[in-house]
Amino acid sequence: MIKNLILVAIGGASGSVLRYLVHWIVSKKSYSTFPYQTFLVNIIGCLLIGLLVGYLYKYNTENESLKLLLITGFCGGFTTFSAFGLENVNMIQNQNYQLALIYTSLSLILGILAVSLGIVISK
Repeated sequence: MIKNLILVAIGGASGSVLRYLVHWIVSKKSYSTFPYQTFLVNIIGCLLIGLLVGYLYKYNTENESLKLLLITGFCGGFTTFSAFGLENVNMIQNQNYQLALIYTSLSLILGILAVSLGIVISK
């Protein structure tokens, strides 16, 4: 159990650091009210988890340590669905209904497509 917790912690910390770096870099380039930082991280995270799941399936790998490190830890630390929810609430509170709808729709549709694409690519 301790080994599993350490794997998740290492992966989660790495994913969180990368998420911060992506957020910082995109913030320097974007001056929009659309939350490109979180949007980009969520789509990349969905693609990445699809690639990982597809790879593990393709090679019939039951490596629990790898799953904990990369899928539970890294992808869990990298993606920001909770930030996604908060940003939608903030947009709605600021009466940016159309932007909230666009953001939610694109995130869900492209996220699901990215997971599917990742699985297909990795097979």
